[in-house]
Amino acid sequence: MDYPVPARSRPDERRAQRRYLALTVMVGIIAGAIGSMFHLAINALLQWPAQLRQIVEGPLLVLAAALITMTVTVAAVALVRHWSPEASGSGVQEVEGAMDGLREIHWTRVLPIKFFAGAAAIGSGLVLGREGPTIHIGASVAAMLSARFRLTATERSGLLAAGAAAGLACAFNSPIAAVLFVIEETRRQFPYRYSTYMGVIIAALLATVMTQWMGGAAPDLALAAPEVPLPMLPLFVLLGCVLGGVGVALNACILKALAFAGAAQERAPYLYPAVVGLVVGALLALFPQTVTGGEALIPALVREQPGVVVLLALAAARFCTTIGSYSTGVPGGIFAPILSLAGCVGLAFAALASAAMPDAGVVPAAFAIAAMGGLFTASVRAPMVGVVLTLELTGAYDATVPLLATCLAANLAAQWLGGRPIYEQLLERTLALAGIKAPAKPANDG
Repeated sequence: MDYPVPARSRPDERRAQRRYLALTVMVGIIAGAIGSMFHLAINALLQWPAQLRQIVEGPLLVLAAALITMTVTVAAVALVRHWSPEASGSGVQEVEGAMDGLREIHWTRVLPIKFFAGAAAIGSGLVLGREGPTIHIGASVAAMLSARFRLTATERSGLLAAGAAAGLACAFNSPIAAVLFVIEETRRQFPYRYSTYMGVIIAALLATVMTQWMGGAAPDLALAAPEVPLPMLPLFVLLGCVLGGVGVALNACILKALAFAGAAQERAPYLYPAVVGLVVGALLALFPQTVTGGEALIPALVREQPGVVVLLALAAARFCTTIGSYSTGVPGGIFAPILSLAGCVGLAFAALASAAMPDAGVVPAAFAIAAMGGLFTASVRAPMVGVVLTLELTGAYDATVPLLATCLAANLAAQWLGGRPIYEQLLERTLALAGIKAPAKPANDG
């Protein structure tokens, strides 16, 4: 609810601006600390499969892993449904809705459920990422501070954006991509003012400082790729077109799976997440590369260079497990699964290109890196975020030109195929379920 705020004199405006920027400092530090602890908790929880293998083996290992993941999945879904339904899924759409004044972030519920249920679900082996929850956690920190200070509607919206940027910067150690994410992804909701824009930068910077202090400063997915010859750029354009189709298909399947899961919940409560948990747990024991967020998968595949059939099978499996995991309704994001799926597609494309042109000098790592940005762009429809996020994650700045070509082609292909940004569609679904009419989109916004 917006409370009337009296008009401010110029000195009052300056004091208000200083107070607002001080709040963004607090948002960046607190969100960075909580997000870093969230990341460390997930890393610690993901050690359980290795520990389980030391205790049991064979069919008993598969059964135990399946039951553990199933139990955690059902428990996380129960926590979300009974205590904080808005903590389900990524949370990015909830932040955008709150910035639009259409949703409210109940931070007293969202913050603990997102942290504990999210860490448990991601740590159980489900194919989910930590970036969506940390974005929602950062916005929840901003909502907490907003509730304690008398802010205007513009300041509240700007502080939520600063919290979201802090969360993304913390999740991937990527402050520039976090600022660009606010500019591209929340362009309809973000109130552009000097103080709000500076606040986003301050929060992203300080969250990154906290992350590097608590977890290290190296890129999260460090990959080396030599400079790509310019005559090879058409291959990256073609890769982008392929990824445009994959991204549109992924978005459509996620929405359909969410609808199916909602219908299944009415007929047989908790059966759907239980089945998904059983399958993912079994795969965790049998084929671990097909599950978990997959952050460590891409460097391993680049080193091992598996064949085309293996890569395509892995991509198909991760496509399905990503959709299944996200549609359960547990807290978890899709950034990391998108990047790992893209790495499989990019390496498979490189292997096919190398077989067709054995003397062309195809560099598989460059295609994996470019594919990460391309699939992100096709799904989220934020091309500059896709480029910068990939560069900050990998540190492969020599791949900038092919990466940009791939993201541009993926964005155009997704647009031509009628695809829409995944978070826009998720927000519309959330508003429809709540009986709220979505705001009209600008006529010139494609």
